[in-house]
Amino acid sequence: MTTPAVKKTEKNGIGKGKAGPGRPKGVPNKSTAAIKDMVLSALDNVGGIEYLEKQAVLQPVAFMGLLAKIMPTQITGADDGPVQIERVKTDAESFKRTIAGIAARIGAGGPT
Repeated sequence: MTTPAVKKTEKNGIGKGKAGPGRPKGVPNKSTAAIKDMVLSALDNVGGIEYLEKQAVLQPVAFMGLLAKIMPTQITGADDGPVQIERVKTDAESFKRTIAGIAARIGAGGPT
C-alpha cells in the first residue's frame, strides 16, 4: 500500500513551524516492530507453544490476561454479519435431569 508523497514546499517543510507529514497510515512504529520481533524470538527460544501451554496451567491469571490482549475487540457473525443468537428449547424432563445432575455433583463435592 503506497501513500501519495506530500510535495515539499516552503510552507510545509519540517522545522518551519509546522509538523511534518508523519508516518503513513498502517506503517508500524519501528521500535514497536523491533520489540515484537524480540518477544517472539524469546518465545521460540523457551519452547514456543509448549511453554505457553505450561504457563496456562502454572499462571492462569496471567495467561488469561494475555488472551484478553490478543482477542479481537469486535465480534462478528458469519460473513462479517451480525452475531446470530439461537434459542434452544428444552422440555421440562430434560431440564429436571440437568438440574439433578448439577445438584448431584455439588453434593458429591464436585465443582460448584
